[in-house]
Amino acid sequence: MEKRRLDCVGLPPGWKREEVVRKSGLSAGKTDVYYISPDGKKIRSKPQLARQLGEQFDLSAFDFRSGRINHSQLRKRMRHDGTLVLPIRQTASIFKQPVTVIHREESKTKSELKHGPQDPPKQLFWEKRLQGIQACDSQEEVIKALDLPRNVQGVGPELTTENILQSISAALHISNSPVVGQGNNRATVAKNPGVNIDVYQPHIQQVIVSEEDIRRQELKVIEARKKLQDAIKGLM
Repeated sequence: MEKRRLDCVGLPPGWKREEVVRKSGLSAGKTDVYYISPDGKKIRSKPQLARQLGEQFDLSAFDFRSGRINHSQLRKRMRHDGTLVLPIRQTASIFKQPVTVIHREESKTKSELKHGPQDPPKQLFWEKRLQGIQACDSQEEVIKALDLPRNVQGVGPELTTENILQSISAALHISNSPVVGQGNNRATVAKNPGVNIDVYQPHIQQVIVSEEDIRRQELKVIEARKKLQDAIKGLM
């Protein structure tokens, strides 16, 4: 091996930089760099060098291979160092001005003063993301969707029957208020859905339930109960 030892200008006085050129093997021609401390200790890596020098010497801009300080990296570090504070004149004002502190109990936060209570945003027509997804029973048979009554009309762009049913189900499950539908007609919603859609109501037009509708539904329930009763008697 060929060795060459020189003074290292990037380290404190007394440190030497040693270059060793390999003469044989697959790594022939490769140069290894070592550093020799003033007391003769050989350093083989930058972490070992940092432990030897301690915190009194900053090695962040030191190039271990060349043994020099990388001044461009040092300038970049100085620009981004948040601990550097420009000198500011600390003289006090010669004009003493009184300060009056006013406490108000009805003070509000900045967000409340600007926009009112901040509610999380709600996505319009999120039910359309469920298009193409069908529910199946335990036998992997597709469950047929329910048919909507004629007076239940959807409000929104390209809503399918499944989307409307999903919207009604979500409103019944999430909201505690009555489900009445949208107060605006289709044309108004189509013009600007973001303004005219009530996110707490399903995407259907307002449905008016008359007394006749209630009586018809009661008759259907009575008839269904009678059929169930007859079926149970037939099994006994």
